[in-house]
Amino acid sequence: MVHAWTETPAPNVYFDPTFGTEAAKILPGEYYATGRDMLLVTVLGSCVAACVRDPLNGVGGMNHFMLPDGKDAGGASARYGAYAMEVLINDLLKLGARRDRLEAKVFGGGAVMEGMKSMDIGKRNAAFVLGFLGVEGVTVAARDLMDDVARKVYFFPASGRVMVKRFRAMHNDTIVKREIEYKKRLAGVDQGGEVELFT
Repeated sequence: MVHAWTETPAPNVYFDPTFGTEAAKILPGEYYATGRDMLLVTVLGSCVAACVRDPLNGVGGMNHFMLPDGKDAGGASARYGAYAMEVLINDLLKLGARRDRLEAKVFGGGAVMEGMKSMDIGKRNAAFVLGFLGVEGVTVAARDLMDDVARKVYFFPASGRVMVKRFRAMHNDTIVKREIEYKKRLAGVDQGGEVELFT
């Protein structure tokens, strides 16, 4: 197993009693690649997560990025899609995945705050990830992008199974606070397959 990260020492790894397995929580600016049978979890507003795997050997991983590109702001960070996609794919290849077998399931890009809708961050993130995967020749096996919802994504890399919970009414303000912080940071920057939905 490879632990891969940029912004933090390591993803939060814990035992998930609901699914009875080891799990890693992926926060903004993080990514994680593994060859083990485990669960990867993230919560998304305008951010996008790509769940990428080699279906033949079960090697897979997830990233969580905030913006498509960071060229104008020192983009060597997994907060930016271009970097987050490259480092995730590179780590999967190091674990034995083959580029020509990779498939992706992509999620997020929601407009969860009125102020974020005018900036089209979610739409830009969604367009970026689909464009990147198209250029790289990675099959998009499933997607749940844009709309005005937040999402909690559960990805099982070994099997490729994904479960998505959509939140129309936020029960807590964690995502909204995160989106406000993103908006503040951005103020000075110019810048289908099967998915299991549950409630």
